[in-house]
Amino acid sequence: MAVDYDLVVIGGGSAGLVAASASAQLKAKVALIEKEPRLGGDCLHYGCVPSKSLIHAGRVAHTVQHAAPYGVNATLHNVRIREALGHVHRVIDTIQEHDSTERFEALGVEVIYGEGQFVDNRTFAVNGRQLKARAFLIATGGRPGLPPIPGLREAGYLTNMTVFSLQEQPAALAVIGAGPIGCELGQAFARLGSEVTILASRDRIMPKEEPEAAQVVQDYMAAEGVRILTNTRAQEVFLRDGKKVILTAQGEVVVDEILVAAGRVPNVESLNLQAAGVAVGKEGITVNAKLQTTNSRIYAAGDVIGGYQFTHVAGYEATVVIQNALFLPTKAADYRVIPWATFTEPELARVGLTEDQARKRYGDDIRVLRHDFDHVDRALAEGAGIGFAKFITRKNGEILGAHIVGPAAGELIHEVVLAMGHKLKIGALTAIIHVYPTLSEINSKTALQLTKQSYGANSRLQNILRGFFNFRRSIGR
Repeated sequence: MAVDYDLVVIGGGSAGLVAASASAQLKAKVALIEKEPRLGGDCLHYGCVPSKSLIHAGRVAHTVQHAAPYGVNATLHNVRIREALGHVHRVIDTIQEHDSTERFEALGVEVIYGEGQFVDNRTFAVNGRQLKARAFLIATGGRPGLPPIPGLREAGYLTNMTVFSLQEQPAALAVIGAGPIGCELGQAFARLGSEVTILASRDRIMPKEEPEAAQVVQDYMAAEGVRILTNTRAQEVFLRDGKKVILTAQGEVVVDEILVAAGRVPNVESLNLQAAGVAVGKEGITVNAKLQTTNSRIYAAGDVIGGYQFTHVAGYEATVVIQNALFLPTKAADYRVIPWATFTEPELARVGLTEDQARKRYGDDIRVLRHDFDHVDRALAEGAGIGFAKFITRKNGEILGAHIVGPAAGELIHEVVLAMGHKLKIGALTAIIHVYPTLSEINSKTALQLTKQSYGANSRLQNILRGFFNFRRSIGR
């Protein structure tokens, strides 16, 4: 049966845009469907881009407030939230040009705005049209989840999809959720002048991270004045005297606004996936290693499948789909080396296993290497000697995981990512010359700990070397 397209992409976010643009440049006939009146998806409009822009505004305010130790007498008189958010939206508008309809149409992509659904296992209906293709990609992303807290919906709340449209600075802000989104935005708003309380359901923030690394961020945020309530869950929300009251087992939290950052759910409800024979699991659309759904002609990628919900992972998954959907389905997604970062201050970046995960898998065949930023000259020069790098390796130097908490951690982690991606051992980081003074020295200094540990544990080698140098001194050579 003849079809109109090689690939129909449903969703104009990170995965969809990568798949559509690359496929069109390969001369495939592609249609891109987006229900919103613009491309870019969650990352551009509600996620990575606006949050990092607001974080930067908060960092500027923080720098002004803490300039005195550097001989700069500056006073922060007030923060105008509308102007701070104006910066956020200017950045979005600038990047939007790269994700414009005109650019994709110039590449040969047919861009269709509208909300559609599957009619059968080879047809997607939108705007009264029925599109048939050799393959489909579902890349509809996800949205913030709403925890089942009585009264929350009635009292009103913000999510990452609405918080960047605020017109006034909340004097007091509660954040429900202590993951990356909650911590990033909570710290940013605190630096811009809000009194922030974070409700963490666990005993610490960012429970998926290396515990001691997350603790550094938690202590730093607390020192800045962010109130962090651990082991705390919202039991009920209600209004009182114009304020929003969160009832917990420990007492009441009274605020002007509530930001919900407690997980995400996949956008699948309107797609009529049952008609296409596509199964949906607890986390999202069910896919195999090749990112095929239970209908082998339909692929899915990005947040809609759960898993690693990061923009860079969605883009990578799109490349897997391109090969499998346009050519032969032979490529499996490889998640062995997936880095990510949380852009609080200090930043926290990670790739691979935690120490606990490594010990459970490899037992005593691991080495834990650590170096603190207060022993990195560039960090001290910039007043940023907080945090550390922690690498987990096997005794033979194979890198199992890396965790960096400190200045520019999200940038520094990539040296380890490159090494892991090419299956280099930890010694590769000590074999290259790092510019002095740079923060990147922490990678080589941390990697060097394996050599020091191995030498320190080898008394026979120490005795041999001691005897060798004693002998050379005795003969004067």
